Amino acid sequence: MQLLTIKDIARESGYAVSTVSRALNDHPDVSREAKEKIKAIVAAHKFVPNSNARQLKVQQNRSIIIVVKGAFNMFFAAILERMQSLISCSGYSAEVHYLDEDADEVLVGEQLQRERKPLGFIFLGGNTCSFEARFSAIAVPSVLATTLADHLNFGNLSSVGIDDTAAGRRAARFLLSRGHRRIAVIGGNRAVSSISDQRYRGFLQGFADEGLSHDEALYQKANYNLGSGYRAMNKLLARDAGFTAVFCMSDIMAVGAMRALTDAGLRVPQDISVLGFDGIELGQYAVPRLATVSQPQQEIADQSVALLLGQIEKAAPPQTRVVSTGLLEGESVASVTSDI
Repeated sequence: MQLLTIKDIARESGYAVSTVSRALNDHPDVSREAKEKIKAIVAAHKFVPNSNARQLKVQQNRSIIIVVKGAFNMFFAAILERMQSLISCSGYSAEVHYLDEDADEVLVGEQLQRERKPLGFIFLGGNTCSFEARFSAIAVPSVLATTLADHLNFGNLSSVGIDDTAAGRRAARFLLSRGHRRIAVIGGNRAVSSISDQRYRGFLQGFADEGLSHDEALYQKANYNLGSGYRAMNKLLARDAGFTAVFCMSDIMAVGAMRALTDAGLRVPQDISVLGFDGIELGQYAVPRLATVSQPQQEIADQSVALLLGQIEKAAPPQTRVVSTGLLEGESVASVTSDI
């Protein structure tokens, strides 16, 4: 039986090598249409994926592992696609491993380091507490993407991301400037999500800037997906807390929250304003168009891969690179008359 390489499938299907790889591994960020077409090619030619060739690449030590924390985080999808393309074009192979949001990515990295012996890691999403506690066991060059880790001072760990504290502060000031005072927040579990914790700390600073305090009872925990955002909003509505706006720590949460508001007979933004975070394309097709604190996905991917290859190929010292955010004044935030 002839062995089928990923390049063979990519050439015949018209999809990128990275897309074919994820389809064969049944990853959730590949469309059903792509999966069906790729699997049909495999079946039609009675080929099998060339696992021996894939293992040979690992043995030749040309692999870079991308550990993705949150399999259903749509913000990561475009970043991951870009990273895989850049890694492949640079002559390396990219392996992707998805984790649950509450998993310990460093422990998984330790295991992958023993089993796969990669040249390096990119951790897409992560909790800095896990890195602080255990990253010393990771011996290869690594980059923490979307989370800053400059305070950790490891000799093989770079980081790329926004200033999440400053971004949370900006979100609060944006809503306060439009007269909102009772503002709910939908975010991750701050005990295990350093990003959620930093964004909320910044949010509190935004209130303090105006001589105000935020009612922490209005913070509702959720996972970074549509359904969790929907359920979190329903919990907030059940409290009848009288909030006029909600800040969601991801656009996916925000879209789910907007659906819950609509199902409850409320209008966005006339009754409740909604502010998201990330700037993914989906938010611009929501009704109304979602206002969001946007992150530069391509820049995060480019900087992360460049830093990692610099460490691998030139033994460059680790760096922290802070990218900027933008605020899109979409249709889901309205001004209200201030009550103070």
